[in-house]
Amino acid sequence: MHDSLRQLFSLDGRVALVTGGSRGLGLQMATALGDAGAKVMLSSRKAGDLEEAAAQLRARGIEVRVVAADAADACAARDVVGATLAAFGRLDVLVNNAGATWGAPAEDHPLDAWDKVMNLNARSLFTFSQAAGRAWMIPNRSGRIINVASVAGLGGNPPAMTTVAYNTSKAAAINFTRALACEWGKYGINVNAIAPGFFPTKMTQGLLAEWGDENVKKHSPLGRLGGDEDLKGATLLLATAAGQHITGQVIVVDGGASAIVGA
Repeated sequence: MHDSLRQLFSLDGRVALVTGGSRGLGLQMATALGDAGAKVMLSSRKAGDLEEAAAQLRARGIEVRVVAADAADACAARDVVGATLAAFGRLDVLVNNAGATWGAPAEDHPLDAWDKVMNLNARSLFTFSQAAGRAWMIPNRSGRIINVASVAGLGGNPPAMTTVAYNTSKAAAINFTRALACEWGKYGINVNAIAPGFFPTKMTQGLLAEWGDENVKKHSPLGRLGGDEDLKGATLLLATAAGQHITGQVIVVDGGASAIVGA
């Protein structure tokens, strides 16, 4: 690879914060950022899970710190961003990945469950982005924000999937991305979203067990589920100089399933 191309995808000297970074898609994205040279702060609710994830990253030579926090807590963003700046002195990339789902028919969906999903999946994007913007990105006229949305935010679900709050929250994440990108472009901040399809994660394991992996694969033009490497490329594109002219966009990573008419 030519040095100029390698430099486009380099994060040497940069710092990334990943919420919900202790497992699944968040850990995959954190790994990509660290492998590209970034120092990484991981945040999630469970300290034990964070330490296990940090050990995996350190084994790859990545400098990493952790801070346990519930991203749904209104004060968490200020505390986590503050801890990141205290540890590393800067914050170049924010990945808003923390999320939750809840399955219940709309007519029976508990209000407290609706609030739990919306507070974590939508409100935390605002609180963390605002905290990162105020503390570092706006004063320094630079920054990348990557919001993890979902193909569920692009439309409804099959009737068997009763996740009205989750779908609504992910649609909010997509338009939050567009709105913030338009507002903060003047500060040199790029705001984009990644919308994954079906990946084998803790959040999807119940559905995959019920429907069967092979049945789900049949609805993807590529005939496969998302894997351990499949978000890394999109993450680096949006976090590095390679994506400097991309903002307000949503990259769908679903094997083409959402491209099928009537899907």
